[in-house]
Amino acid sequence: MPRRVTLPGASELFRATESADPTLKAVPSPVEAEPVPAGQASGRVRHDEKITVYVSSEELLAVEHARLRLRAAGIAVDRGRLVRAAIALALADLEAKGVESDVVARLGAQGE
Repeated sequence: MPRRVTLPGASELFRATESADPTLKAVPSPVEAEPVPAGQASGRVRHDEKITVYVSSEELLAVEHARLRLRAAGIAVDRGRLVRAAIALALADLEAKGVESDVVARLGAQGE
């Protein structure tokens, strides 16, 4: 038994992934997701987009406390769903009330 391990070459690792027969598709095209109505969170679906949000320790602790309070009420959610629901509420409020919305008031107060 040889002591050397035989690894595949670069041509095997980086081979073409398209089949020779153009009528065959290796991967089906992704199904178009239905748009989420304004003011409604997307819920538990696979999300294609990602953003990074930096929060303070106090804000993260508040999100965790809210998540645990929801869990105690029988609503098991993760932080992502909670944040998506909050974003949906904020956007719906902004759409409905415009410059009179709570979001505008809070952001205006932070800018002062």
